[in-house]
Amino acid sequence: MKKLRIALWNNLPSGGGKRAFFEMASGLVGKGHHLESWCPPTAHRSYLPLEGMMRENVVAYDIPSFKQNRFLARIGVADRSIQNKFAAMDRHCRECAGGINAGGFDVLLATNCWDFAVPPIGRHVRIPKVIYHGEPRRHLYEARPKLPWVARPAAENGFWPLPKLRRQIVDHSSIVLKRIELREELDSVSAFDLILVNSAFSRETMLRSYGLDSRVCYLGINTQLFKSTGTAREGYVVGLGGFQRHKGIDTAIAALATIPSPERPKLLWIGNLLDDSYRNEMIALSKNLEVNLECRQLVSDEELVDCLNRAALMIYTSRLEPFGFAPLEANACGTPVVAVAEGGVRETVQHEVNGLLVPDRDAKALGAAVQRLLKDCSLARQLGETGLKLVREVWNWESSMERLEESLFEVIAVKNQVSPTKS
Repeated sequence: MKKLRIALWNNLPSGGGKRAFFEMASGLVGKGHHLESWCPPTAHRSYLPLEGMMRENVVAYDIPSFKQNRFLARIGVADRSIQNKFAAMDRHCRECAGGINAGGFDVLLATNCWDFAVPPIGRHVRIPKVIYHGEPRRHLYEARPKLPWVARPAAENGFWPLPKLRRQIVDHSSIVLKRIELREELDSVSAFDLILVNSAFSRETMLRSYGLDSRVCYLGINTQLFKSTGTAREGYVVGLGGFQRHKGIDTAIAALATIPSPERPKLLWIGNLLDDSYRNEMIALSKNLEVNLECRQLVSDEELVDCLNRAALMIYTSRLEPFGFAPLEANACGTPVVAVAEGGVRETVQHEVNGLLVPDRDAKALGAAVQRLLKDCSLARQLGETGLKLVREVWNWESSMERLEESLFEVIAVKNQVSPTKS
């Protein structure tokens, strides 16, 4: 079997995206391929570091300062910082591409960018190029809580011409910058030869957002790390995901608040990325609704696995999450899941097989599902055991690596117009 020389690029924070990228890199190295990585200094290199497995090139990403016009700043017109930042990222990617193009690599495997959903690296690399794409920049394509393109109601424009003019200038400035973001994102993603995504839901999202096709390459779980330890179950409910609004922590709190006080479990929420104001808002909400909320940030893998093993169940409330590692990580520890049936979780959690799916964000329905598993220990154990079996048989990382490897060989073959054989 031919061994590939694979160039990697990432600019990821800590969290599920970096874990997926780390496991992909580990799996490809384990299969005997030669990997070398490029990234800017903004990538979270200390979280699941690649450095021990391969050479990692950290290339400058210098964003020049921009002095905003005082008058425009005073009336709230957005500055050109996004344009400056993209120009800096493009310079960074050009420099990376120089090393990749000269390095004798067979293929580039890139992933999402912390600052831009899609990096412009694909525009400058001349070898076959693949991006494993989690999701577009959601604030440009989704109502959060409103679509960014919706005009203000006429009533908000006011009577006096200056406030009205100011609002029109601000709105126009904001829309122009968003259009620039959209254009750059579309140009960057179009430059790749193959877009890999983590779920059928994500494939449809790419088609809706970009009008481009993509291929589902399901991720897997590292079952050597995430495993059942036989630790005694405790009565708490665990949630996993950054302390960010789209993770739906408020939904989880509201659900537990519907359970009668004597039976109400503690909610342990574990996350990496932190929005301080949202976390404080959730702490205040939990106190108001009399839900015992414990927040932990940046825990070790060992502590995470221990918490998943001791939890009675996981509650999963992320909004339109493209795939979500968390429910499968819980299943790998023998822990059942209660989830809102939206996004990619519908492809990983089967109702009354490895968890319970609730059709919408109804707090009472979610609370009832949680209470059902807390009361019916036999059902919870059955769902957990089936989840563990499914992860080992269907969602294991070895199968995921086979799918990824096949995709890389195929794109090389198509680009070079030869038979897509590994030998």
